[in-house]
Amino acid sequence: MHISSAESRVLKRCVVAITQRDGLFLAIRRGRTVAAGGRVCFPGGHIEPGEEEHQAVVRECLEELAAPVVAAQCVWRSVTEWGTALAWWTVSLEREAVLVPHPIEVEEIFWASADQLLNDPMLLDGNREFLLAVNEGRIVLSS
Repeated sequence: MHISSAESRVLKRCVVAITQRDGLFLAIRRGRTVAAGGRVCFPGGHIEPGEEEHQAVVRECLEELAAPVVAAQCVWRSVTEWGTALAWWTVSLEREAVLVPHPIEVEEIFWASADQLLNDPMLLDGNREFLLAVNEGRIVLSS
């Protein structure tokens, strides 16, 4: 079996939750004491042993946002420069859901357009790559 160079350097697996409302993406500012503290990104996190991706994205949204979501589909895969394999999942969120940031992991929860996020110097590079791919039509998100 052929293993690409990206696959051969995978150290851990994580999920990323993508949801939109009225043309805006749900984003977070990471807590100051966690890895990449203060940076802007989409919600998400590690996949626990024995856990499926769709289960992990639901759990991470509950942990980070106190938000019950429904996993829809994996729309993209990438590997960060530090060896984390990311599975980018669209999720649905009830309009009435009250979002509550995890007191350590999430400093802020907000909605922003792709352009607003791309213009934020604190946006994580992998999120920038994802948004550019969406803007260029390489990733299609259903509305």
